[in-house]
Amino acid sequence: MIDGQEARRAVEAVWRMESARIVGALARYTGDLPLAEDVAQEALAEALVSWSTRGVPDAPASWLLTVGRRRAIDAFRRRAGRDERYAALARDLGDVPGVDQLFDPDAIDDDVLALIFTACHPVLPKEARVALTLRVVAGLTTDEIARAFLVPVATVQARITRAKKALAAARVPFAVPEPEERALRLGSVLSVVYLVFTEGSSASGETWIRTDLAEEAVRLARVLVRLEPEPEAYGLLALLELTAARFPARIDEAGRPVLLEDQDRRRWDRAAIRRGRAALALAGAAGRGLGPYGLQAAIAECHAVAPSVAETGWERVVVLYAALRQVAPSPVVELNAAVAVAMASGPAAGLTLVDAIAERGELAGSHLLPAVRAELLARLGRRAEARAEYARALERCASVSEQHVLRRKVEALDAAPGT
Repeated sequence: MIDGQEARRAVEAVWRMESARIVGALARYTGDLPLAEDVAQEALAEALVSWSTRGVPDAPASWLLTVGRRRAIDAFRRRAGRDERYAALARDLGDVPGVDQLFDPDAIDDDVLALIFTACHPVLPKEARVALTLRVVAGLTTDEIARAFLVPVATVQARITRAKKALAAARVPFAVPEPEERALRLGSVLSVVYLVFTEGSSASGETWIRTDLAEEAVRLARVLVRLEPEPEAYGLLALLELTAARFPARIDEAGRPVLLEDQDRRRWDRAAIRRGRAALALAGAAGRGLGPYGLQAAIAECHAVAPSVAETGWERVVVLYAALRQVAPSPVVELNAAVAVAMASGPAAGLTLVDAIAERGELAGSHLLPAVRAELLARLGRRAEARAEYARALERCASVSEQHVLRRKVEALDAAPGT
């Protein structure tokens, strides 16, 4: 027997690693993504009770899948009188596949890919597609999705509920769509994979990097380029590979984040850098120019090949950010562009651009703007103003890991000569 907290941690750990496989297998079995997600959640609820009294089973993912399958059978029987589709399934229960068949390794990639494309169906608005896929594929909680979107938790919950109802009402099949339809949904799919990776590479919780999420996003990006070898798919894969290459140096032995300028570049994954650069070359091979993901990958390549921060090709980074602002304008892109200008032309030039963003009222609730402003003010020797900006950034920052980074910045500022 284990206590309730241990059981909850065990359930959460299994769900983090296996949610896509479990929901995908159940969706393949039921042909109904909303039902599959519902019964998977019911299995999680049962696990919280059962595992706390009986202990964690030897094969926890299979346990969840078995319970989810039973709940699906119950749902078939309940709905048989109202829907001929479920009546047919209820009549065929004697031919139910076993857990081993549902977890067929040859079907896992197709299951996860079908999950993404089904959740990204055009019947759903874009925000709902992304939220639902993050929920059912990545296993993110509504809190984590809300932080990724910078919206209230209730908004995410409502989007997911409406999305599942819309899929059920439209009787969207659980399947990888035909090529022409895949092209229509590719943009949403890429944005989902990108957000999953973002949550993994800069996790919003206490852990600085969640490699399970980031690795899943890279894996999905590789699957996508095999299935849909479009330039932006290659651009996204390049971006993820080049960013993930820095993971080995991004945390210290105590699990604390290490900033880019302090990282031991000898620890970067050179194989991932080579893969990323190869994917970036394929993204530009069509001659149509790089899209938003390809441009971000090109910026990441500048960092990947530079011997140090000081020796980075900042002038090229500035040019790439200018192009990115044209194709995908956003306040965050402008803020990053301002940092690049500061590195290329000095902190005063960067601060002018940051102040312009602040004057427009953009990123008003984010910690990013005061954090960048504090850094530039510190470099200009305006330490009192920098401290005030760091304090403002700390008030707004929800990430424990990022709070740690900001506090270290304040400590370095206080320890600097002349303070």
